[in-house]
Amino acid sequence: MSIAGVENHQMYDKYPCRLPVWWGHFGDVGVKPDINGISGKKVVLRIEKKFTRFEKLLAKLFRAPREIRRPLDAKNSMLWQLCDGRRSFQDICTILDNLFHEDIAPVIHRTAAGINLLKAKNLMTVLDEEFTGKWQTNKGIIPENQVLLPLDEKLNITLGEE
Repeated sequence: MSIAGVENHQMYDKYPCRLPVWWGHFGDVGVKPDINGISGKKVVLRIEKKFTRFEKLLAKLFRAPREIRRPLDAKNSMLWQLCDGRRSFQDICTILDNLFHEDIAPVIHRTAAGINLLKAKNLMTVLDEEFTGKWQTNKGIIPENQVLLPLDEKLNITLGEE
């Protein structure tokens, strides 16, 4: 099934792809497609905070967290999991439309907005060709430029399929 107007969108024939960032699952399984590797759970991202010297001093003084945990809602979690660089924009729109129906209408604009928001936060990119595995996109991988402490088990963040 093709979505009307997707062929006229600037992301048509593009491949949205996650950039290296630690991510995992939390919560219960919600809407879940029959696609290998897609859990249907919500996603949480963990990003190390980068401090200046003065900020490090203040952070130590006030015991500030050393990382940002960014939980995504159900639709953005699904978008995150689908954007592995192997699915085209139109494929992602079709899957999201089939899963969320009118809750995500107009699907082309809402999908593009979600991708652009993640791009603006340097969490995603849009490729002209299918992703070839130049960087890690899997869950639970700490990017080379970050230092994250071991995950607290009380948070109930998982890395498995479930």
